[in-house]
Amino acid sequence: MVKSSTETEKVSLGSARITQVRDIPVVAEYDVVVCGGGPSGFIAAIAAARGGARVALIERLGFLGGMATASLVAPISVFNYNDRRIIDGIPWEFIERLIAIGGAREEKPIGNITFSPEKYKLIAQRMVLEAGVSLYLHSYLTGCKKDGDRITHVFIDNKNGAEAIAGKYFIDCTGDADLSKLSGVPMQPMRSELQPASLIFMLGGVDVESLPMVRHSMQGVNYHDLDMRNILEEMNRHQDIPRFGGPWYCGVLDHGMVLVNMTRTYANMADNRQATHTECALREDVFTFVELLTQHVPAFKDAYLVMTAPQTGTRETRRIKGVHTLTGEEYINAQDFPDAISRGCHPVDIHSSVSNNQRCEFLKDAAFVPYRCLIAPDFPNLLVGGRAFSADGVSSASVRVQASVMGLGQAAGVAAALCYKTGVDVSHVDITELRNTLIRYGANLK
Repeated sequence: MVKSSTETEKVSLGSARITQVRDIPVVAEYDVVVCGGGPSGFIAAIAAARGGARVALIERLGFLGGMATASLVAPISVFNYNDRRIIDGIPWEFIERLIAIGGAREEKPIGNITFSPEKYKLIAQRMVLEAGVSLYLHSYLTGCKKDGDRITHVFIDNKNGAEAIAGKYFIDCTGDADLSKLSGVPMQPMRSELQPASLIFMLGGVDVESLPMVRHSMQGVNYHDLDMRNILEEMNRHQDIPRFGGPWYCGVLDHGMVLVNMTRTYANMADNRQATHTECALREDVFTFVELLTQHVPAFKDAYLVMTAPQTGTRETRRIKGVHTLTGEEYINAQDFPDAISRGCHPVDIHSSVSNNQRCEFLKDAAFVPYRCLIAPDFPNLLVGGRAFSADGVSSASVRVQASVMGLGQAAGVAAALCYKTGVDVSHVDITELRNTLIRYGANLK
């Protein structure tokens, strides 16, 4: 334990910076501190710990999994492409362990993963704790302290009050680039039309056997319910119904249970007021859609609402302006990079916030993500995993999905551990050693 101290801290709140003095105990110090326990974050924490670092993982909820378990985003997309495993290593180890306890099913050949949200939480937790990671659940990131360009502490709030955690290296896996923003990292210009937020809901009493589109198994297929979509589009011409997408259905391995992804609205979910309004508005929309589904989809005629996701799912908010910004052209053309550290094979999937439309562009081959997209100039001990990495709106629209961001988390965790062991800034990591370590873990970088 580090001795508690009174810290004078500069805390970023929105666009304003204020200076305040609080007695904040420094409760612990680590080699690597990971902020965010979603698909990227818990994989990053495991990778860093296996690399020999003392690791803390901070998560605002009481469980791990992020969009998968808090927003019920399913399936886990997508591990295979053109008959090859594209995302491998610790992410696939997680899937294998999930399958082993009956918590997942691989939809072959493409490698989308149907899963149980509760068992996802369990295996993620087990793997993190087995790696020796210190977990800080129910802890909300509120600020950070810097010494020059280096982050030295992050500040969290929980039932213990305000606490500080010291670290040598930090990984931002918050999804919304929260730590990066608090530390002053420049952001990509935010588009006027962000991809919409969606509140996924679970239905029970479903005749799942008559819903073949719940198994997202084939390459080049969108898997939305075209019959129901046509009905909704016809209704939309004559009456006011909520904006919709898909609809897409996914099983959860429980008899008669299906997740439905069809609500949508514009929202900057990194803004508290917009997020609050969105949660309320989409919850109203869910009940409208449940009624429509039970009336028009035979498999849902006896269905009932089991639950809405604990939080609305987010496709797009902030992204950092890194050393390199991955462009759509580079990504779609599968351009390789000497510092490639992960890959992606989900289609470029851009949903409209102002209509019911979607751009879905399937790739010819799996794409590459360079390490330079995980770091920003002049931030020597910060890495970014997950959808907040440095990308434009096109490449990000593919990489933002779970399997891809697990690959980014694995790379960020390995890099942080290597930087700690060699004492170098994140911009000076040995790329050859980083790639070799990732390949040794099982990552496909060729």
